[in-house]
Amino acid sequence: MIKVGEHITLDIIGTTKEYEPSVFERIINEIAKKANVTILNISKYKFEPQGFTILALLAESHISFHTFPEKGIISFDFFTCGKISPSVAIDIIKREFKHKRIVKKEFNRDTKSLYHDIYSSAGLQKSYVVNEVLEDFKSKAGQHIEILELEQFGKSLFIDGEIQVAASDEHLYSSTFVGAGLKLNKSNERAAIIGGGDGGVARECISKKFNFIDWYELDPEVVEVCNRHLGDIGKKATEKNSVKCVWGDAFESIKSIKEDTYDHIFVDLNDDQFCIDLAAKNMDSLVRILKPKGVITAQVGSQDKKPQQVENWLNVFHHYFGNTKLSRVYVPSFDCSWNFSSSINH
Repeated sequence: MIKVGEHITLDIIGTTKEYEPSVFERIINEIAKKANVTILNISKYKFEPQGFTILALLAESHISFHTFPEKGIISFDFFTCGKISPSVAIDIIKREFKHKRIVKKEFNRDTKSLYHDIYSSAGLQKSYVVNEVLEDFKSKAGQHIEILELEQFGKSLFIDGEIQVAASDEHLYSSTFVGAGLKLNKSNERAAIIGGGDGGVARECISKKFNFIDWYELDPEVVEVCNRHLGDIGKKATEKNSVKCVWGDAFESIKSIKEDTYDHIFVDLNDDQFCIDLAAKNMDSLVRILKPKGVITAQVGSQDKKPQQVENWLNVFHHYFGNTKLSRVYVPSFDCSWNFSSSINH
C-alpha cells in the first residue's frame, strides 16, 4: 500500500446564520497554523443572493468551505499530505460555528480501494477493501468479470458486481455443496455440474471419486480467468480425464442426454430470481436425466439476506420432488450463512 495523504470532510448541520467571508478566511488560517501546512493562495467567491465558497491552495493540498444558507449547512473539506492529521480542524470548527451536529467522514488516501457490497442496505453500508484489481472486463457471454485481491479474503471472483468466490473460504462453500448431495445418496458414478465456473464444485466431485463428471458452463471466460488467478480452487479440473466440459447453454445441452444418466446434479447458477425461474422452467429436463433415487442439489442463497429467494427455491424443489433437505454453512467472505437445497428423485 502506498499512502498519499489523509482527507476529512465535515458537513456542519443546523447553522442559523450566514457568516461573513472574513470569518472563513480567519478560520482557514487558524487551521493551517495548527496543522502546520503552508497556504500558497486563497480564492473565494460570494454568490447572490446568498452562499459563499472559499478554497485555500496548500503546498500540501487544499482546504475549502462551501455554504448552503438555504439548507443551514456549511461543508468543509481538508486534504493534506502533511505530517499532522487534518482532524485537528474539528475542534476549531466546532468552536467557531453554531450548529446542531457535524457529519464527519475520514478517508485514508492510498492505493487501496473500497468495493461496495451488493447486499448492503440503506441502513448498513459495507464494502470490501481491495488491494489490487487483477482483471476487469466484460465477457463475450455478457458477464462483467472481475478478479480482485481483497485485503481480508485474498483473490476473489466477482460477476456483475457480486462476489462469487474468495480464495480464503471457497472450500466451505464447495465442500458443503457436494457433501449435501452425497449425504442423501452416496452413489458417485456420474455427476452433472451446471454453472460453477470457478471450478470448486468440480474439484470436490473429483475428490469424492466420481467416475464421470459432465460440467456444463455458459461462459468459458469465467473458467479461464479462474484457472489463471484462482488455480488452487479448480486444481486444473478441466484437464482431468473424468471431467467433460460442455460450453454454452446447459439446458439446451442436456436435451441430448439420455434418461436416468446422473446420480447427482449440482446446480450452481447465479444468485437471483431469474435463475430460479430458469431452473423451474427446465426442471422436467433435469428430472428426466436424474436417476431414480438420484439427488439434485442447488445453491439457493442466504436465508439471512434473501429469505424469500430461498423460499422460492424450496417451493420449486417441493413441487417437483415432494421433498428437500436444506444444508447451511457460514461463508466469511459473503458475511452470512449460505444454503444448499437437496432433493431425492423418488
